[in-house]
Amino acid sequence: MHISEGVLSAPVLATGAALALAGTGLGLKKIDYDRIVHVAILASAFFVASLIHVNIGPASVHLILNGIVGLLLGVAAIPAILTALLLQAVFFQYGGLTTLGVNVVVMAVPAVLAHYLFLPLLGKSPTLTFIAGFLAGLFSILFSSILLGLALWFTNQNFFETSLAIITAYIPVMIIEGIVTGFCVTFLLKAYPEIIPKKKK
Repeated sequence: MHISEGVLSAPVLATGAALALAGTGLGLKKIDYDRIVHVAILASAFFVASLIHVNIGPASVHLILNGIVGLLLGVAAIPAILTALLLQAVFFQYGGLTTLGVNVVVMAVPAVLAHYLFLPLLGKSPTLTFIAGFLAGLFSILFSSILLGLALWFTNQNFFETSLAIITAYIPVMIIEGIVTGFCVTFLLKAYPEIIPKKKK
């Protein structure tokens, strides 16, 4: 789901960079520094998951785990995802530095939305916790693939078919990501409940 260098137009790149910069600033302000270890753990999980690629048709897909990062970190997911994407671009040439802002928006915005949509279900029961994780994982990949498609389409409307192909290729990943996220948050709630953010009353 990383967009490479030389694909997007300058206006799309500039818009992505501006949104990512604003989101990162907000995320850094929102980080609870008592939970900085949790931010690092989840950023590391995101970093590692994105390194394993599987070719499906015209696209290369991989687990992303932005759903669980967003679900557990909220707005702090933006700087966490930025850090992981920057390291991937520098060390493994996934994505690129000019497309970093767009890639952050594509992966972090759905993650943050998943936090606000599905966090209220966490901890109510094991079943609802799994459902919250499943929906967060599925929703994040679905929305990320749509944002990626829109970035391509706004660059050149001839990318419409490519955008549809990418979204279609990620359908199996949406389901798998949902299941993985569901099991992860259910396990974390039992084994390491401190990582689950407290819901504001």
